[in-house]
Amino acid sequence: MLDITQDIQPLTTFRNNSVKMMKQLKRTGRPIILTVNGKAEATVLSAAAYQRLLDLAAAADEREGLRQGDADIAANRTRPAAKVFEQLRKQHGL
Repeated sequence: MLDITQDIQPLTTFRNNSVKMMKQLKRTGRPIILTVNGKAEATVLSAAAYQRLLDLAAAADEREGLRQGDADIAANRTRPAAKVFEQLRKQHGL
């Protein structure tokens, strides 16, 4: 749940206190809404929170799951299933 007293901040405050704000992100797990001239302009999330959103989107929409899979293939973040199974057999004595 968003805490409007802590989680909505001017961009200038974030820029001047970025280390403190990053610690807040990790501690609370809540996003920080950044404002410019009193209007929400950006949202800052921890990497873990952003990954969770991606995972939820993939689970809710098969096209997002396929997009992420294609991105993993393009970035060479995949391994052949046979190698994965071989590693699991070795690790678990199967």
